[in-house]
Amino acid sequence: MSYKQMTGNIISATKVEPAGPFQGSAASGVWNLQDQYDYRRGGNWPETGNALSRGLFMGGQTGSDRIDVIQSVNLASDGNAVDFGDLTKGEGALLGAALGSSIRGVHGGGFPSATDVIEFVNFATTGNGTDFGDLSAANFGLTACSNGTRGLFAGGKAPSNATDTIDYITIANTGNATDFGNLSEAKYYAGALASPTRGVFSGGQNGSNTYVNTMEYVTIGSTGNVTDFGDLSATRAQMEGCASATRGLFMGGLASNSAKLNIIEYITIANTGNTTDFGDLTIAKNLSAACSSATVGLSAGGLISGGQTNSIDKVTIGSTGNGSDFGDLVGANNSLAGCSNSHGGIAA
Repeated sequence: MSYKQMTGNIISATKVEPAGPFQGSAASGVWNLQDQYDYRRGGNWPETGNALSRGLFMGGQTGSDRIDVIQSVNLASDGNAVDFGDLTKGEGALLGAALGSSIRGVHGGGFPSATDVIEFVNFATTGNGTDFGDLSAANFGLTACSNGTRGLFAGGKAPSNATDTIDYITIANTGNATDFGNLSEAKYYAGALASPTRGVFSGGQNGSNTYVNTMEYVTIGSTGNVTDFGDLSATRAQMEGCASATRGLFMGGLASNSAKLNIIEYITIANTGNTTDFGDLTIAKNLSAACSSATVGLSAGGLISGGQTNSIDKVTIGSTGNGSDFGDLVGANNSLAGCSNSHGGIAA
């Protein structure tokens, strides 16, 4: 029979496999105890209090208008972004940077007129940004990454000269950023990603506006200056980064000849070395934003030839291949910032 009468309602006898261990994942239908146990043992059974795998895209620019909108996507299933709330920067926020723990999403820096403001939202509940503290200096064009407890903001223009500063925050505690160390040189428009142990910074433009291909890393749980990791396949800036616990991706960007790029390259975060080709985005773009779950990476918005886009690309981080359509942002957008509550810096 297709339905089974249960106390108070009728439910389908056909079980629906959960999309992951998050409280919003479906696991309806009739399950036998052995099947449920196998899912729970594998860490894939929905648990109360285990927040939905959520990605946020913050601020940016639509046409010539700076925006303060925060948009949300469910990383466990394809679909369009929806409104989450607003940043506190009333004139809009672009060229800032974002990072996340399993609880909080944090946005720092950006325009208008370069700002040192850091603000946060709680992933589990929609709403507007709340003041967190300040960066060590007003900054835009910076990049960010995090593990489950600590977030790093690196590089940027502060406000007119490139900087090599790395700031850190303890995500669970509001307050001003603290000095962590320095990049190998002052630079902005770099990319960043993290495992639970390492933060990796790639590419960018240095103080002479020269594009670079260097990658460098820090151990997030300590403080200190960067160590050389390897090189990108070519000099580029205005790219984005995302990661699983073991593999990091750098996507898109702008080449030194001003060509927009669709390339995706990957690294194994625990091993230093140069990038390896992963595949291509569906369209060449720069100044887009990325976020990820432990398995899926997204690339949203950005500047494309002839304008900007609202498209969101998806890749499976553990394999290689080209991007595919995930959904759309609320509107075409560039210079936005992305973060999530289930990225590789959090996943064990």
